[in-house]
Amino acid sequence: MSEVLKGTTICAVRKDGKTAVAGDGQITLSQSVIFKSNAVKVRRIYNDKVVVGFAGAVADAFTLSEKFEEMLQKYAGNLMRAAVELAQLWRTDKMLRRLEAMVIAADKDTLLVISGQGDVIEPAEGVCAIGSGGGYALAAARALVQETPLSARDIAYKALKIASEICVYTNGNIVVEEV
Repeated sequence: MSEVLKGTTICAVRKDGKTAVAGDGQITLSQSVIFKSNAVKVRRIYNDKVVVGFAGAVADAFTLSEKFEEMLQKYAGNLMRAAVELAQLWRTDKMLRRLEAMVIAADKDTLLVISGQGDVIEPAEGVCAIGSGGGYALAAARALVQETPLSARDIAYKALKIASEICVYTNGNIVVEEV
């Protein structure tokens, strides 16, 4: 795992026609200093129709968010097409290739994980997580989906809460957006 990914956790859950994307608020400087505890790493783009969450370097995440929104505009909000085009550009563009981040993107129909290696993955079972506490959040979310009647929003929140209690690079200041 890249050193830069030790600054956040993002988890997304698709259930009962809703998708919730949750992210913590911690920005960690180097490996030992909590630089900020209330950063917002989950946001709405493309006229509030798409929710994105970023793990990685903050400046890189903002650059990717802007590029992704450009792709959504270019392809009339087609999330899959915009994601594939972003991944191709990310992989081939000299400047973008250096960006160290991962993206979770969701609209009313689709949930995707996008990486700088050119990966565009639609997660199995409608659950995914990225970042330093991603493994913890993913395990918690999968268990909650299978074993509880909770909503997508509640599962995403609780999965991040559990990750924040295990991962030192994840905190309990959680933002959840739902589509």
